[in-house]
Amino acid sequence: MKIYFLGVPAIIGILFGVILLTSIDKTSDDLMILNKENLLNGSTVLGNPDAKITIIEFGDYQCTFCYKFHNDTMEKIYEKHVRKGDVNFIYKDFPLNGDASILASEASYCAQQQGQFWEYHDMLYDNWAGENTGWITNNVLLGFAMDLGLNLEEFNFCMNNSTFHQKVLDNEQFGKKINIDATPSFLILSGNEVYRIVGAQPFEKFEDVFQELENPKN
Repeated sequence: MKIYFLGVPAIIGILFGVILLTSIDKTSDDLMILNKENLLNGSTVLGNPDAKITIIEFGDYQCTFCYKFHNDTMEKIYEKHVRKGDVNFIYKDFPLNGDASILASEASYCAQQQGQFWEYHDMLYDNWAGENTGWITNNVLLGFAMDLGLNLEEFNFCMNNSTFHQKVLDNEQFGKKINIDATPSFLILSGNEVYRIVGAQPFEKFEDVFQELENPKN
């Protein structure tokens, strides 16, 4: 497996990275963890499940630069590639901003139980109101569920019982195991090759990676 970095890791919310792809070595243990089965585990796939290229975002629903990516870049990726069927997308929780971010992620999985993960995911980012400003509350999350027409009794039961609390923490721990330390961070996979992008990078950087994966030099 070849792993490449695009951007500068270890800084939370990088807006512009260095356009440099560098091959690095990984231990066999890392390679065992960093496989598509582990990355997809428990996630809802946006787009064609059999797409050649998979993007995994590690994000936080309060993160400023996750919000920027959602607004500025994700729509372009969706329209040009996900809708077409050659790229699919997965979201993994990496709640750097604490309890409110964890709660928002739990709510997204309670919506997933009713088949509306991506609708709820988009609702959170469309209503984003800053980092640790108090906008994420149980009442607000319930209101989003109501707006989406979810079964509120089932949603409340899920939230009140913290059904997915451990799942969110497990996603975060998994991210740490594969050296995720910033949000948003992206892994782009095709076959045995993996690219890592850090920060709210412009669409063009993702397009460069897609081109590399579609037309490998070796």
